[in-house]
Amino acid sequence: MIRITQYREKCIGCNACVEASPFRWRISRKDGKCVLVGAKSKNNIYSLVVGDDELQAIIKASKNCPVNIIRIEEL
Repeated sequence: MIRITQYREKCIGCNACVEASPFRWRISRKDGKCVLVGAKSKNNIYSLVVGDDELQAIIKASKNCPVNIIRIEEL
């Protein structure tokens, strides 16, 4: 299992995470920032636990993020 944490407040909406993992991120029409699909928000920090099968795509999304707001933790 993997916990993904996204510090959405600092997102610049560059779409890099969406390109790396389109099933896990999308761009919000409301504010143009990326949304971690299925995540719960607490104080504008989004968190979600996913299966190991998504690890490679999540790593790519994290590395592609120019503002370094995606964290990955193996559980």
